[in-house]
Amino acid sequence: MQQIQNLGDNRNKGWCVFCGGPNETRDHTPSRVFLDKPYPDNLGASPACEKCNNGFSADEAYLACLLECVAAGSVDPSKIGRRKIARFMEGNPDVAARLAAARQTSESGVTFDVEHDRVWNVVVKLARGHAAYELNEPQLDEPLEVIIKPLVLMGAAERHRFERDDQEFALWPEVGSRAMNRLLIAGDDVFEEGWLVVQEGRYRYRTAQDGGMTVRFVIGEYLACEVRWE
Repeated sequence: MQQIQNLGDNRNKGWCVFCGGPNETRDHTPSRVFLDKPYPDNLGASPACEKCNNGFSADEAYLACLLECVAAGSVDPSKIGRRKIARFMEGNPDVAARLAAARQTSESGVTFDVEHDRVWNVVVKLARGHAAYELNEPQLDEPLEVIIKPLVLMGAAERHRFERDDQEFALWPEVGSRAMNRLLIAGDDVFEEGWLVVQEGRYRYRTAQDGGMTVRFVIGEYLACEVRWE
């Protein structure tokens, strides 16, 4: 990804974008557990306190493992497509056992009982990171709406609404924010149908401030997420 400088309001910088606490470290958005090596150049990172930076790791690892197990229909590390995740599961048998217990087999196929609180926790964390990094508008309040759904379960109209390119910046973002600078400096060609692709097939996102703050992203070209604030 091209490096874009954040020249936005300094009052929105310098503190943890997840809880408002001290700026003690940097947290990548998206988290690297959702990406493969070699990681993209200039991967986005926002200020975070130590507690938040470390506090999401277990849930992020759970979600990354869950997505790969769903794709494989199995919790056997030898059948997991991403070797990074397979190795993690081999080294963390408790996670593998937890997912094995969640795996259900029926006439309709294999399903997993999802720990929704953990997934929600990760999705909102990622959305907060994108809002702060891209728009220089940290969102500490609880979101108005959170949608988490596999792309394959979306109907045609729902998929079109999620993917569509008509959520352009009807209200231009803050002067100096990375979103504004992408438009003015990098130009429209940095987007792929309105999306910023962090790593092909692994992660893409888009942000908008038309009628509120909206962050959408797709993990592994499987899990569609939308988080909205007023």
